[in-house]
Amino acid sequence: MSKKVLMLAGDFVEDYEIMVPYQALLSVGVEVDVVCPGKKKGEQIATAVHDFVGFQTYAELRGHNFTLNQTFESINLENYDGLYVCGGRAPEYIRLNKEVILATKHFFDRNLPVAAICHGIQILTAADVLKGRTLTAYPAVGPEVTLAGGTFKEINADEAITDGNLTTSPAWPGHPAILKEFYKLLGITIS
Repeated sequence: MSKKVLMLAGDFVEDYEIMVPYQALLSVGVEVDVVCPGKKKGEQIATAVHDFVGFQTYAELRGHNFTLNQTFESINLENYDGLYVCGGRAPEYIRLNKEVILATKHFFDRNLPVAAICHGIQILTAADVLKGRTLTAYPAVGPEVTLAGGTFKEINADEAITDGNLTTSPAWPGHPAILKEFYKLLGITIS
């Protein structure tokens, strides 16, 4: 039985943090619906490339456009086996949408697999689903995790932490680790 995943994104999602998991999930037969509140299927979102190039924090450069393949306002959450929350700048503002918060809570209330990377954890903090959880995020999001009742662990960027139905990674170098864990949570085995 094939799996179906909902992917939350928005303008200035981190380029790798949408492109890589989207394509990787498709490559193992997972159906992925990528949505952005306020935009329709066929419309595009802008991506941003976050990289460290000598400043105290990452620089943001314009990335590719990504074409949405589903309309957020017309999805049925009961059709999905898991949730993937992308990082970048999008989480800071799409988390202000009440329906995004309700959708996020849906997956936690049903103990369905959830993967969140980098700043994507900001959606989880706003959804109030982290009490008692151990997770990681981009280090600047760590204080939000703690304020939301979670235990923040600073780990290497190429690692992931899994706690119950939730797997997290601090940044795009962690794609192999977070995807490997997300596949396990979805019940996907690759041989």
